[in-house]
Amino acid sequence: MGNATRASARSAGGQKYALTSDEDDADFWGSAHEAEGLFTPLPEEAGARRVLLSGCLPEGGLLKSVDRIGSRRAVAGNAYWDLLDADGVTMGSYFVNEVTVIDVEPSSWGSGLVDLTLTLWCEDALPGAAPVWDLIRTGHLSRTGMWHELASEDRKAWLSVALWSSRYRRRGKPDASAGQVFTVDGRRVVDRASFYCAIGEAVNGPGGYFGWNLDALVDCLRGGWGAATPFTLHWDFSAESRARLVERVPTGRDDVALFDLLLEIFEEGGVNVVLR
Repeated sequence: MGNATRASARSAGGQKYALTSDEDDADFWGSAHEAEGLFTPLPEEAGARRVLLSGCLPEGGLLKSVDRIGSRRAVAGNAYWDLLDADGVTMGSYFVNEVTVIDVEPSSWGSGLVDLTLTLWCEDALPGAAPVWDLIRTGHLSRTGMWHELASEDRKAWLSVALWSSRYRRRGKPDASAGQVFTVDGRRVVDRASFYCAIGEAVNGPGGYFGWNLDALVDCLRGGWGAATPFTLHWDFSAESRARLVERVPTGRDDVALFDLLLEIFEEGGVNVVLR
C-alpha cells in the first residue's frame, strides 16, 4: 500500500498521525490523535525525541513493543510517521529511527486507547513545523505572504513542510506550461530561506515548494516541481535582494555572491530573470 493511502485506509476519524514499519507496509503500527514532542529536539542530541503519543490504538510491531516495556525488545524499529489530514489522508511523512516504547497509560481520548511515551530519532521534524502542518490540515494555508513575519529558523521549518507536503498539495497537478511569468518580491528576500519561500510561493502558491537549497533549486528547474522551463521570473525590488544576498558561495571556480549565483543557476536552467 502506498504511503498516500496506507494511513487513510486504517485511521479513525480525527486522528492526526499514523505509523507503519519501514520494512513492511502491511505492518501498520496504529494511529493517534496527538504527538507531543515530535518537533522538540532533546538537549543532548538534535535528532533525539521523546514523544507522548496520545489516543493511540497500537498494532503490529508497536503493540509488541508495548508488551515488552523495560526490556531491549521494546525497540519497535524504524518507521514512517505519517501526518494525516482531516480525512485521514497522508499529507507527508517523516522517517523515524529506533522507535522505542518506554511507558503506556490509559488515554482520556476514549475506551481502549492508550497514551504511549516513545523515544525515537528524527532530524527532519524541525521545531516550528507543527503550526505549518496544522495550517495545511485545517485548510488555512491559503494566503500569500504567511511566511513573511517568521524568524529565520521558522522559515527553514516552513520550507521543510513545503517540501514534505508538496506531493500531497499538488495531487498530481502537472507543471505550469512553459512560457509562464512568475514574480518574486525582492523586499521580502532577506536571506537564503526567505528566497526559497518566495520562489516556492511564486511558482506553486501559498506554502509552495520550489527548492530549499541550491541543489534542490537545480532539480526543480528540471521539471516535475510546478513549472516547466523556459519561463520568466520577474524579480521586483531586486536591488534590495542583491544588497542582502551577499554571502560568498564556493563554486569550484571561485567564490560568488549568492545573488549572482542564483542568477547563473536560473540562466543555465532556462529561466529569463528580469531584474526590476
